[in-house]
Amino acid sequence: MPLVPYALTRPFLFGLDAEAAHDLTLGSIARLQNTPAQCLWAQPRIADPVTLAGLTFPNRVGLAAGLDKNGRCIDGLGAMGFGFIEVGTVTPLGQPGNPKPRIFRLPARQALINRLGFNNEGLAAFIANVQRAHSFRRAGGVLGLNIGKNAATPIERAADDYLLGLDGVYPHADYITVNISSPNTQNLRALQSDAALDALLTALQTRRAQLAAAQRRNVPMFVKIAPDLDEAQVGVIAATLKKCGIDGVIATNTTLARDAVQGLPHAQETGGLSGAPVLAASNRVIAQLRAALGSAFPIIGVGGVMSGADAQAKIAAGADLVQIYTGLIYRGPELVAEAARALAAAPRPARYQRPA
Repeated sequence: MPLVPYALTRPFLFGLDAEAAHDLTLGSIARLQNTPAQCLWAQPRIADPVTLAGLTFPNRVGLAAGLDKNGRCIDGLGAMGFGFIEVGTVTPLGQPGNPKPRIFRLPARQALINRLGFNNEGLAAFIANVQRAHSFRRAGGVLGLNIGKNAATPIERAADDYLLGLDGVYPHADYITVNISSPNTQNLRALQSDAALDALLTALQTRRAQLAAAQRRNVPMFVKIAPDLDEAQVGVIAATLKKCGIDGVIATNTTLARDAVQGLPHAQETGGLSGAPVLAASNRVIAQLRAALGSAFPIIGVGGVMSGADAQAKIAAGADLVQIYTGLIYRGPELVAEAARALAAAPRPARYQRPA
């Protein structure tokens, strides 16, 4: 357990504006990581290794992209016991994102709404931050780098931005995630449609083959999709992922649905809803993906993991690994250990490939 229980710090943080609390927390972690003060939130990593997409994950609980968009806190966040960390989404050029306020808490449902809009410092600063991180990966942690497109780039030129992102992060990533599912960049989710997705992934796979040959290392590539898809749409995406040779899928991003939060303060704010209300929709998409993709295709499940039981439900739905984000804000680092212990204690599905 961390030296300072999160229950003592959460009331202070929740007394602040949501984005101010976010910035204060990440700023503190960035300053204090890899110093003795890291003991304030650090805890041992639960061992529960699994091999997926050619990578050995020390446990099955990861941090979802979006919390650390600029990759400033990889070592500090990793000290919470995560088996893997995903940072970004990074865009080729820095951009401020959408106007504030743009993060809203819905505590009655353990949820958030955000419309940040890929606010980040750009690819060059992101890579510099990733290069400065060292202790998490040295201890066996797996690092995913998440790429997207700039808001000012027309959707018909989106592939240009993703290719720039791929070129930039490839030498530094254990895996790369292509984010085509944020609801906060105009028209981005149109890239999930049949022809657009096929064209984008074909271009990325061609470039990845070139990078793999030049750098003599193969970096797995995942695609992150939305929960707001019907079964037919999920089937089309699954077929395209397999056709294009993508290594895995991350399901899911935030939702536009508001059924579970109707009547609550901030419920009608635009943006993506995350947290407990997304669990069922995310698990439905995961189950549909598993049915369409077969037992061997890697799936990372994210959306609504607020407890160890929720993490187990993700695996039961068909995920191989789980990620948390909003749960960390509501529960703190203790959730990482709780979820990892719950997964380590549960029987492993037969689909797992065990580490060599």
